[in-house]
Amino acid sequence: MASPQLHPSTIAAVKERADIVDVVSEHVVLKKRGREFVGLCPFHEDRSPSMTVVPAKQLYYCFSCGAGGNSVKFLMELQQSSFTEVVLQLAQRYQVPVQTLSGGQQDRLRQQLSNQESLHRVLALAAGWFQTNLQQAHGQAALDYLKQRGLSGAIMEQFQLGYAPDSWDALLRHLGQVEGVTALQLEAAGLAVPRQGGEGHYDRFRQRLMIPIRDKQGRVVGFGGRSLDGREPKYLNSPETAVFQKGKILFGLDMAAGAIHKADLAVVVEGYFDVIALHGAGVRNSVAALGTALSSWQIKQLCRASTSKRIVLNFDGDSAGVRATRRAIQEVEQLALQGQLELRVFSLPSGQDPDDYLRQYGSDAYGQRLAAAPLWLDWQIEEELRNCDLSRADHFQKARWSMVELLGKLPPTAVRSRYMHQVAERLAGGQARLVLDLEEDLRQQVRGQQWHGHSSSPAPPGEVSARATAEGRILQLYLLCPAHRLAIRRILRQRDLEDFAIAVHRRLWAAITAVEHDHLAPMTGQWSPVSSDPAACSDHAAQGLTSLDLPPLLMAHLSAEDAVDLQSRLTALLQPSEAVQVDLGKPLPTLKAAAAKLESQRSKLRRLSLVASLATLLEQEAAAAPQNRHDSKAAAAEDKIQALYAEANKDALRLQEDYYIERRNGLALDQERCGTQEDQKPLHRDGERQ
Repeated sequence: MASPQLHPSTIAAVKERADIVDVVSEHVVLKKRGREFVGLCPFHEDRSPSMTVVPAKQLYYCFSCGAGGNSVKFLMELQQSSFTEVVLQLAQRYQVPVQTLSGGQQDRLRQQLSNQESLHRVLALAAGWFQTNLQQAHGQAALDYLKQRGLSGAIMEQFQLGYAPDSWDALLRHLGQVEGVTALQLEAAGLAVPRQGGEGHYDRFRQRLMIPIRDKQGRVVGFGGRSLDGREPKYLNSPETAVFQKGKILFGLDMAAGAIHKADLAVVVEGYFDVIALHGAGVRNSVAALGTALSSWQIKQLCRASTSKRIVLNFDGDSAGVRATRRAIQEVEQLALQGQLELRVFSLPSGQDPDDYLRQYGSDAYGQRLAAAPLWLDWQIEEELRNCDLSRADHFQKARWSMVELLGKLPPTAVRSRYMHQVAERLAGGQARLVLDLEEDLRQQVRGQQWHGHSSSPAPPGEVSARATAEGRILQLYLLCPAHRLAIRRILRQRDLEDFAIAVHRRLWAAITAVEHDHLAPMTGQWSPVSSDPAACSDHAAQGLTSLDLPPLLMAHLSAEDAVDLQSRLTALLQPSEAVQVDLGKPLPTLKAAAAKLESQRSKLRRLSLVASLATLLEQEAAAAPQNRHDSKAAAAEDKIQALYAEANKDALRLQEDYYIERRNGLALDQERCGTQEDQKPLHRDGERQ
């Protein structure tokens, strides 16, 4: 529900009833000094009491950092909550009737608050019961497990760790008999599950180590239960309820908010025990995203907690952790590119998580690695190139295009130039003479100055659609018409069309090449689709290319790479419409038509480039001529001007000649494209005739 518009009388009543000493003392140890109170300020690294609380004025003020205000302002800053959230929280605490500017909204709000208050009570009671069980005889195995992980009693108490016994209804019976909680209330709180095919409920969590999940106000909203007997799943989380939505909770934020504000840095990890271990080691500015990719809501919460909006991702050092890091970067990328936050990535050794690293190397080593964490773009560059054998042509091509896509996201500033040089050095593999050439190649690709359609300015929708259709048809032919794969490769190479313009097609073609190399090189030992000439392919190698069951192999390859967008595009290509199937029934004419379409568009880009070059030339000569007319020697100046215009005329004539050559070439390509179709008409984007 959207935040309600609170009635001014409710806001005034909350401010009147909320006692500043009562509110602040819940979070800060206050000592009375005369008529006032003093304590350590929670908004900066305070070593001596700098914050003063004045009951007479219901205000607080820090003489070091300047933080100050009333009770509402204190909780807004401390919890990083909105004004409405804090007022409702205080209204509930001090039993202030809540009124809104809408009668219907007021009724809904009252009911919602009542339901939420009931759930919070049930969850708090369950957390207390689980915590008590940990100290009982039947909780000894869970307690031993925690001690083996090196957790102190203080940390166990701080995180309210507990134990759910191996019983189908122990929680149901206890809360029902002692607290009067019904099974339906426990179900609404996510603690009980209705029996299938019968009446009654049973406990959701059984024989599990229980970890309470709290919201930013410190209220229990759910649980994570770790299996202790090998039962799957290893971690069982509460279902989503009226008070628990995974995408809106950061585990540990209630305890980390102050530390994040002080350190001006948030560390995001994957698991519960990563956060618990880090807090135990003194890294209290750490939170976890509950096993999901960071949501926009979670990112906003982290940004509000940190003044400079600095975030470090520290996920597990395995393939799943790398994938999680990539997904998190995708969520944050635009904000990072716009300079709205600073994102870094702290990579761990393979197979380790933060808890493992702390136990092996200690908190000092962790802190040093954390301080040296690279920016997300540096991490992504290294990750893209990590497993690439740049001596292999297919790997080099894939790496080159991934770098172009990555660098193309950066605005044209000195930062992008620095990264271009850095990437060129990595691609050069220590060969200094190649760095400048590679850097210039990257710059041209990113700027869209090559005539393959990789333009930095968006092409007209019709051109993009036609280009995508033609490239897609070539890929469909290659995937679904294996007998013509060698011919397709030959035509693409002869016409210099192997660099697809559409990014997803370019990456898909690189993946196809990689799969073919991996499966054909061991079989034939003679031919690689990239490094050798297809025309010189042996009969044995050609037969291997034709017989290769490419679609399932390619899908498996993309699945292993976690390339979801490529999997989606491949699925679409493998399910052609009836009209497209007609085209695929005539593979060679369809191939020639698609290739001619791509060449025609490339020719058009060349013509546009020539026109732009001619315009630039004329502008330069027009600007240069007046300067020469002021030469001290009029005759010499006139000679220079005549020579200048003569040279300009030659260049202009050359550009015009090139333009008309390209225009004739484009017309010929259009005729070739149309001539390959039975009805002399080009393909429509969905495969039908125009």
